[in-house]
Amino acid sequence: MTDIANVLTIAGSDPSGGAGLQGDLKTFSALGVYGTNVITAVIAQNTCGVASVYPVPPQAIREQLENLLSDVAVTAVKIGMVASREVAEVIADVLSQHRPRWIVLDPVMVAKSGDTLVDDAGIRAVRDILVPLADVITPNLPEAAVLLDTQSPTTLDEMEAMLPGLSQLGAPYVVLKGGHLRGETCPDLLATPDGHTWLPASRIATDNLHGTGCALSSAITACLAKLPQEVAANAPVQAISEAKQWLHAALEASERLGVGKGRGPVHHFHVWW
Repeated sequence: MTDIANVLTIAGSDPSGGAGLQGDLKTFSALGVYGTNVITAVIAQNTCGVASVYPVPPQAIREQLENLLSDVAVTAVKIGMVASREVAEVIADVLSQHRPRWIVLDPVMVAKSGDTLVDDAGIRAVRDILVPLADVITPNLPEAAVLLDTQSPTTLDEMEAMLPGLSQLGAPYVVLKGGHLRGETCPDLLATPDGHTWLPASRIATDNLHGTGCALSSAITACLAKLPQEVAANAPVQAISEAKQWLHAALEASERLGVGKGRGPVHHFHVWW
């Protein structure tokens, strides 16, 4: 029996390689798990922004998922961009039949450039169908505001006030990312079945933020997949902490890359090269 876990990303593409399924696969490889992928949308984008989004038909997504999961034993799944309610329903249906041990949802709705990627029906589907399916969700502040139909918070108190509403959507673990706050620190807020805690982090002076949300959610997926079958109650918290430490180092090393004219990617392979 191999000790290398198989993981899956269900996400859109990024031709520049820093975000989406390409960034996820790099993260999986960097953290020592075997990555597979199902593509939900072909996106014309680069480090400067999104030009066009071409959704993959729901039936094609179903066939990708069913063929993969009938063959490969997947321990953990990361769900990224979901462009429509039909796609959300397909993902929920197939994953309910082939339930992995862990499901991580990154509710991708707004790109770092500010481009909106999902329509209103897709947003409602993510909230009503996929969030209750997930073990961990990782919204940033604008995405959390969209999920709760409210304004994006600008203070730590406002951020903390969002947490009960997010937890009530159904996922037992919520990582509310604070990167959009202003200031020298950018703490995340973690909700668990036992309460909540702040996860402090210093802000790194870099513009290389392309794909950071994808990197964090896929790193959490990888770290969860590597947990032993019998895990302690606080093991998901440890996996989330490990993923955050990896991302922090990837951001610190991002200046070693020179990708694009806009927001460059994190250095997924900072440990290796």
